[in-house]
Amino acid sequence: MPADRRTPDRIRHHFEVERELAARMRASTREERTELFKTLYTELFERVPDHPRLTRRETPESSRRNVENQLRLIRPHLNADATLIEIAPGDCRLGHAAAGLCRQVIGIDISDQRAAGDTSPANFTLVVYDGYHLDLPDGCADVVFSYQFLEHLHPDDVDPHFQLVHRLLKPGGHYIFDSPHLFSGPHDISSAFGDTLQCFHFQEWTYREMRARLRGHGFDRTWLHRKGREWRSPVANGLHDTIEALVGILPGRLRKTLAEKLFQSVTLTARKSPTGG
Repeated sequence: MPADRRTPDRIRHHFEVERELAARMRASTREERTELFKTLYTELFERVPDHPRLTRRETPESSRRNVENQLRLIRPHLNADATLIEIAPGDCRLGHAAAGLCRQVIGIDISDQRAAGDTSPANFTLVVYDGYHLDLPDGCADVVFSYQFLEHLHPDDVDPHFQLVHRLLKPGGHYIFDSPHLFSGPHDISSAFGDTLQCFHFQEWTYREMRARLRGHGFDRTWLHRKGREWRSPVANGLHDTIEALVGILPGRLRKTLAEKLFQSVTLTARKSPTGG
């Protein structure tokens, strides 16, 4: 997490409010979450007006850099005939940029967060839904993308999420995503008060855990991203996971120190089996 310049009292206030709201989310049923999705972040920002999401000032240059960093992950899989679905696109800047690289971009989110007066490209569509019931046809996407999203899912919603992505992808299509790594976390405000996830990151993963989960949902290949490129070599992926396993058996503080240099996030491309299974 970036350096937090607030006073210790304000950081603790943020932590206590977010922990309270996260506990409410953890204890919720699926039906209750459709309503909580609409109100929880609004309540957080009202009670924590100095939340970094509200006070951080992004320059046009940093915005362009963030979009380009995400485009680098998906660009190799896009072409003039491709359909891209972005999950939780936020202000949709990435989707707007990607619209120039493919036939169609569909953003799906629980609210429209585009800036007032923002104009979307003709081949960009934003679908607002309740977080569960999505009226899009099976096999409509060549690529599905999410960035810093999976960690916010309720634990009971993780498997349904992968089932949804699998349904949306064409056989042989790709799910590309980035989510914080377990060993270098927590990556939310919990990190200021210990090593346990207590706030709005409900889970963080290792590469090996994520690969196993994806295999269980019909994704037959997974490739890591490092140094700005996708590594498809089985040797490179195997070596990477072996290093991760070795880091994982180190004592807690040493493991975190090393992981902060090696594993900030789990960034993977997962291929839906070409047979559709």
